[in-house]
Amino acid sequence: MDALSGAVDQVVVAAAPDQLDLVREELADCAMPVRVVTGGDTRQSSVRHALAAVARPIQFVVVHDAARPLVPPEVVARVIDALRGGAAVVVPAIPVVDSLRQLAADGRSTPVDRSTLRAVQTPQGFRKDVLVEAHRRAPDGAATDDASLVERAGIPVTLVEGAHLAFKITTPVDLLVAELLLRGESRH
Repeated sequence: MDALSGAVDQVVVAAAPDQLDLVREELADCAMPVRVVTGGDTRQSSVRHALAAVARPIQFVVVHDAARPLVPPEVVARVIDALRGGAAVVVPAIPVVDSLRQLAADGRSTPVDRSTLRAVQTPQGFRKDVLVEAHRRAPDGAATDDASLVERAGIPVTLVEGAHLAFKITTPVDLLVAELLLRGESRH
């Protein structure tokens, strides 16, 4: 929420049905208007629910995963600046640093050239009309992120510089790293 503060006019949070009260309580002191809605069975349906709850006509939306709580405000600013500059879809991304191999069905593997690969992050920014139409046309579960969903409709994706701090917390090690980073921040 801190990274979005000052960059957006309103926030809609999609939460699991059994977590609605907890999320509302956690966001009660937020400095910007926040609406909490029931999420869906998939990421895609949760975004669709959130889009339907946007309070007023707006030109742009950003979709951000709570699993990336450390995204720096400058990444949000880069996404919004690119939207204002005319892009229809904007995704922050960082270069892939690990060596990669592609696994074949027979168990063999071949190296993959990582020089042209990027790891995508959130928040992903969209012209609202483009994202709403992509969701209307796509079957639920059709894509792992909204940019992929929109790209299937033929809309090009613009990449902007992401940040390593915007990593996704999906494993216990990720959580430990995030906690250590936050503890370090509180000392400054």
